[in-house]
Amino acid sequence: MGNRERRIEVAPSLLASDFGRLADEIKRAEDAGADRLHVDVMDGHFVPNITVGPFIVEAIKRNATVPLDVHLMITDPLKYLGPFADAGADTLTFHREAVEDPRAAARAFRDKGVHPGISVNPESPVDGILDVLDAVDQVLIMTVHPGFGGQEFITENVEKVRQVRAAGRPELHIAVDGGINEQTAALVCAAGADVLIAGTYLFKSADMKAALASLRRACVDPR
Repeated sequence: MGNRERRIEVAPSLLASDFGRLADEIKRAEDAGADRLHVDVMDGHFVPNITVGPFIVEAIKRNATVPLDVHLMITDPLKYLGPFADAGADTLTFHREAVEDPRAAARAFRDKGVHPGISVNPESPVDGILDVLDAVDQVLIMTVHPGFGGQEFITENVEKVRQVRAAGRPELHIAVDGGINEQTAALVCAAGADVLIAGTYLFKSADMKAALASLRRACVDPR
């Protein structure tokens, strides 16, 4: 399926927002045309940073009108599945590197009422997830090393998008996170991505609506 046929979703990453004005930043993202909001959860162990917990996700949910796409960059995602699902996550993504049995993890996430997603770090091959694509609703390809925003896009990971798109069912969402701008959006969309997660590019822009629209244009989104 080409870019002209696949609807592109844009998910502003709240990691790059001003947390002192979080409700305003959520509204700014939604007014700009966000399809969903991306929330990075980091535990200081799986990745070298600490961000938000379930209480903050719950607060975001109260202020948001679009779905919450919550990315668990944590060592024990199953332990915290319940609190984050109850806090209002719509899609909840765990890392392949953090679970022994990804199919069982995906089943547990779905049983909790969330859309399960699976992610791989830049250094991890996608071979470890290709046999569970039928069990998840989204694959998240990291194109930077998780932990901090504003990093440079790792081009070699575009090939992973192609591999997953070729192996997965047509309705599977493929999200890409890290260094997304007009140029890199075009690359990943051409490879088959349909969810663009962008933080710095959107929240640090003078006109978020224009910046978000530029990502859609880069992907030749028909909307």
